Amino acid sequence: MTSPMPGDRSDGRIEAALRSTRFRRQREADWRRLEAILVEAERGGTAALTYGQARDLAGLYREAANALSVARAISLDRALLDYLEALTARAWLAVYAPQTTPGRVVARFFAGAGPAAVRRSWPALLVAGLALILGVAVGILLYRADPSWFGVLIPPDLAGPRGPGASTEELRGFLYDPVTDASGLSAFASYLFSHNTLVAVFAFGLGAFAAAPTILLLIYNGAIVGAFIGLHVERGLGWDLGGWLSIHGVTELSAIVIASAGGVLMGAAVLFPGPRARGAALRHAGRDAVKLAVVAAVMLIAAAFLEGFGRQLITDRGARYAIGWGAGALWLAWFLFAGRGGAAR
Repeated sequence: MTSPMPGDRSDGRIEAALRSTRFRRQREADWRRLEAILVEAERGGTAALTYGQARDLAGLYREAANALSVARAISLDRALLDYLEALTARAWLAVYAPQTTPGRVVARFFAGAGPAAVRRSWPALLVAGLALILGVAVGILLYRADPSWFGVLIPPDLAGPRGPGASTEELRGFLYDPVTDASGLSAFASYLFSHNTLVAVFAFGLGAFAAAPTILLLIYNGAIVGAFIGLHVERGLGWDLGGWLSIHGVTELSAIVIASAGGVLMGAAVLFPGPRARGAALRHAGRDAVKLAVVAAVMLIAAAFLEGFGRQLITDRGARYAIGWGAGALWLAWFLFAGRGGAAR
């Protein structure tokens, strides 16, 4: 068997190049037309196309796909194949991919997807809520048994001068003395938002480890709240602390519970995958878990402003209760009713 001469290989490459050139010339005008339509579609969406452009898009996409199939079959040059593969991929996205904008995605989330995920996750919310309530009860009982538990449960930088060593009047002053420095309020809001977000992120992220770290974190944070409650109830300031906490705590603690419920969902998928493989179960649970995390993030932003501004500027106890629980009622209404009509349709 004789090997091909160098001249034969050169002739073959020339023939392939000529074949690719003829192939391109016969179809290049349609490809350029398709490219122009794709630029318009990528810039403003397919809704921005005229009727003629939309009609041509589908037809030209099919022709480009057929050309790619033929080019592969007759082994045209690599550069032409790469061009056609990129062109048909862009056209496929324009024709078949969901056509939406970031604004529509956000609107769809707030109009139904987020609240629907919260409704579907009620068992995980119940577990997370009970863990937080258990922590509050533990904190109260530990403080009543021995006030020194206050320093054990609450880090000094979080408690500040508030503690068993403070007088009742000092504690009352911390609850009611207004802060009027705008820059100080901004810094305070930023610090609290960072702290609360960190708690929510850890509660969410640790859920994949069989949910146990999430539950423990909830119990611990509940114990912090419980120790504060025990201290102020002992001094006869229970209702005052309730108003101080309500203006932001209803939103903030609910956000932490919702983020933790996302962690519980992932932990349950790891522990009880059901008929799915464990990885598939985790991915399935992650769809709602991520939505819960986004809902919690939105609520934490609202809580940061309520905590850093409203709580410091509003010193009337009744107003604090009204704002805090009024905000809670609005969140609850959003969770219960948003998107139900769309789901029914």
